[in-house]
Amino acid sequence: MGQAWLRNDRANADVELVGIVDLDLDAARAGAAVYGDDSIAVHTDLARLIDEVRPDAILDITVPAAHHPVTTDALFEGLPVLGEKPAAQNVAEALSLAAAAEVTGELFMVSQSRRYNDHLVAFKQHAGLLGDVGTVTTEFFRAPRFGGFREEMDNVLLLDMAIHPFDSVRYLLDRDPVSVYCESYNPSWSWYRGDAAASAVFEFEGGIRYAYSGSWCAPGAETSWNGAWRVSGANGSALWNGDDAPTSETPAADPAALAALPSVGAEIAGSLAAFVAALRTGETPDGEVHGNVMSLAMVEAAIESKDTGTRIAIDDVLERAYESAVRSERRDDVRAQLESWSSVRGALQGSAVTA
Repeated sequence: MGQAWLRNDRANADVELVGIVDLDLDAARAGAAVYGDDSIAVHTDLARLIDEVRPDAILDITVPAAHHPVTTDALFEGLPVLGEKPAAQNVAEALSLAAAAEVTGELFMVSQSRRYNDHLVAFKQHAGLLGDVGTVTTEFFRAPRFGGFREEMDNVLLLDMAIHPFDSVRYLLDRDPVSVYCESYNPSWSWYRGDAAASAVFEFEGGIRYAYSGSWCAPGAETSWNGAWRVSGANGSALWNGDDAPTSETPAADPAALAALPSVGAEIAGSLAAFVAALRTGETPDGEVHGNVMSLAMVEAAIESKDTGTRIAIDDVLERAYESAVRSERRDDVRAQLESWSSVRGALQGSAVTA
């Protein structure tokens, strides 16, 4: 992903890369070569490179375990951050980052890149023709051989990939999850150490059900990386294969209601463009940390459900994460900000934060 982002940076005329930080200095130098400028400053220490080049923003394209410390340091250096998903390795750390963004007044945006997909935006418009929605489903079946850290992860499918459709369904419905029941397993032929397959059913606000079924070791007849989707509503159904334009069959709706939509970009290119626009306009982008935490909470709740064999309430996950965030927070100012929240959901929705 680091190399993908370097190519993405190079392709965006509004962005100039001025430094690369990596624990492996040779990897940083190799990144500069990928970007196409061997003269770019490189370092193994973020704070020292910030002092040297004084950037306008930071792109945090590190492994999930590093997201919290890197993003926290950057925010308190007075720099906005665009980070790879997930926001952090767990919900507690993500809540800490939301509070840190409040304390510093800096933007922390998570690159939930699937939101920047023209077909997903169109799919939401099709879903809007269906009246009351009852069921949404996603099927995801791929067989990638990454090598590296993914093949050694616990809960690799749920933690590293399922957050994309989980976030996308929140976007489609404009609603948040209430609870989940999940099972995961590892097929006998899997090349992953952790569970590479899972099925989960979420209840959303309004009684809507979202069913996810996926596997990362499913060779043959593979789905799109975006999955294959169906939305079923009172007025009909909408389908999206993840790669092509969506369709809908809505006998009770007028297809002319589908308006032309502006392009939102493509995946991480769209995320970067939205981040730049947010910095210039002050508008809140999709993926801002407060709006993104609930997608990570869906992942954490699904993992807890499969571990315990029980249905898990999302509010219970949020409350336990909040207690953990307050208990483990090392910065007094961030802890005080967390303690000022009267409710976690309220704080994430921007309605329960005190200065």
